[in-house]
Amino acid sequence: MEKSSVPLLGCNKPHLEKLTLGITRILESSPGVTEVTILEKVPAERHMISSWEQKNNCMMPEDLKNFYLMTNGFHMTWSVKLDEHTIPLGNMTINSISKLTQLNQSSMYSLPNAPTLADLEDDTQEAGEDQPEKPHFDSRSVIFELDSCNGNGKVCLVYKTGKPALAQDTEIWFLDRALYWHFLTDTFTAYYRLLITHLGLPQWQYAFTSYGISPQAKQWFSMYKPITYNTNLLTEETDSFVNKLDPSKVFKSKNKTLIPKKKGPVQPAGGQKGPSGPPTSKSSSGSGNPVRK
Repeated sequence: MEKSSVPLLGCNKPHLEKLTLGITRILESSPGVTEVTILEKVPAERHMISSWEQKNNCMMPEDLKNFYLMTNGFHMTWSVKLDEHTIPLGNMTINSISKLTQLNQSSMYSLPNAPTLADLEDDTQEAGEDQPEKPHFDSRSVIFELDSCNGNGKVCLVYKTGKPALAQDTEIWFLDRALYWHFLTDTFTAYYRLLITHLGLPQWQYAFTSYGISPQAKQWFSMYKPITYNTNLLTEETDSFVNKLDPSKVFKSKNKTLIPKKKGPVQPAGGQKGPSGPPTSKSSSGSGNPVRK
């Protein structure tokens, strides 16, 4: 049951490269990215899967079962370095079998007669023309938490027909902090690809909601663009309220060669004082303003 944290920079482990779909090479070549790390976990044993199925009266989907037989959960992180500070940014997580618990079992309330998720059931939230029927908090659906999304919501494995639950009746949904449901994918394999290709960026699941990701998250999305087809919600009206960040200016440590190139033309202009007096004064005042700021 041992777990080890493996930094992936220069790591030659084919099974980890296969597990991460080669995304580590893209992250490592991105400006400012540091500490690309995966928590290496041992494969689950078949009796652990059988025990989970028996306990929950649910048949695990075949692709999720194969995933657990390769690694009992998944946790990959990466950070960015801004000046002297290292900021954790990317986070890709799939809960282990022991943490694949039913959603309504993790109640926030311990008082008698306290409200439950089933009390929030709203039958007005039915399926639309372009979306399947939403999950139910009551016994009509069986919901398991795949990822807590760092408190930004929950990615859930949803059995749509109640118990006993069949593997073919599963879908992957995102439950936001306001307890609204948003459809993600039909299968776990498709969701896992979305998780990897979105690089685990903060709040990426909100790209699949009608209101999209927050302006702060869009700053990071504009710098580290997800490798995915679903980019319409990320680029929509970004020019109107999101500042564009230039990685070559933000991460100075990796682009120090740009500084002398920028100052280079200023020095010869100052040396030619005779023929170009007025331009010299403009360049000196232009270079002075940023210093005062």
